[in-house]
Amino acid sequence: MSSTVTRHTIAILQVEQILQGARLRGLAIEPILLRAGIAPALLASSLSRVTQEQYAALIRTLRHVMRDEIWGLCSRPLRPGSFVQVCRQLIHCRTLGEALHTGFQIYHLLLDDFVPRLVVERELASVRLVSRGIRDPRLHYADLTFCFFTYGLASWLVARRIPVHELMYRPSDQGSSSDAGRVFQAPVAYAYPWVGFRFEARWLDLPVVQTHQSLVDFVRRAPADLLIRYRDQGSLSERIRRQFRRHLAGEMPSLEAVSESLAMTPQTLRRRLREEGLGFQGIKDELRRDAAIEYLAQPDLTLLDIANRLGFSEASTFHRAFKGWTGQAPGVYRQAHLKSGPS
Repeated sequence: MSSTVTRHTIAILQVEQILQGARLRGLAIEPILLRAGIAPALLASSLSRVTQEQYAALIRTLRHVMRDEIWGLCSRPLRPGSFVQVCRQLIHCRTLGEALHTGFQIYHLLLDDFVPRLVVERELASVRLVSRGIRDPRLHYADLTFCFFTYGLASWLVARRIPVHELMYRPSDQGSSSDAGRVFQAPVAYAYPWVGFRFEARWLDLPVVQTHQSLVDFVRRAPADLLIRYRDQGSLSERIRRQFRRHLAGEMPSLEAVSESLAMTPQTLRRRLREEGLGFQGIKDELRRDAAIEYLAQPDLTLLDIANRLGFSEASTFHRAFKGWTGQAPGVYRQAHLKSGPS
């Protein structure tokens, strides 16, 4: 693991939701999870987390087992290879706007449950998924996933992160736990009859810069690149997280020290973190939790080794803290990595 980077983990709710199609088909869930390196016992706690690599492996496993690139969430499957064929069309488009229009026209033919649209209103453009029928939890997650992958693909096509102005959800979506606001670094509004996101229309004029060779590399790394590559690394919370990461094994900087290093007052720092939906102590705890989950995937590290790397003097103290963070003992996470083979 890098000395300055610890990847964010993913809530177990995302695992539960992406498994809805497999459950509906009556597939055995435990073998699917183990193949992705995820301990089935993690489903027992709503606090559990998985690594981005595990979630990406679960996507690949479901795609292979179900022969469906939308994992049984929609009324008819997306045949394997659909995404690659769409990408091959989009790299020949001149601009991002042309690529989005082209991609949505193709998926309009492939999907029955919603219509993807690109709408431009003055200075703002929006990606909207307009429903064709009554929504249920499966289709709701299909909507969110399609939006997320659209954003990741759009950012890849132009080789830069596109700032999101607003996430658009339906009123009925309110109350469902989601990391979307933090992933997109944008406010969520539950006031629309569709799911989507808005951004400045000027980004539609960006040129598509990808080639056939870069597409080969992109597809080989997918879906991991769609999950992590274009996350906002310049947000205040990410800058603080990087500072903490350098002191993970010892005493982390105080609020005052971090504020001074960022040239702002502690009051301003707290206020800006609240705007991102985070707290100063929460960033520390989430970093330690995410680092611990990564370390537990390394069988050569003992629990005491991991405890020391996270600034705990005793394995028992780390054990209690980890169970508070995830609702599970560290051994549950390690067990999955020891039992499962390569994805």
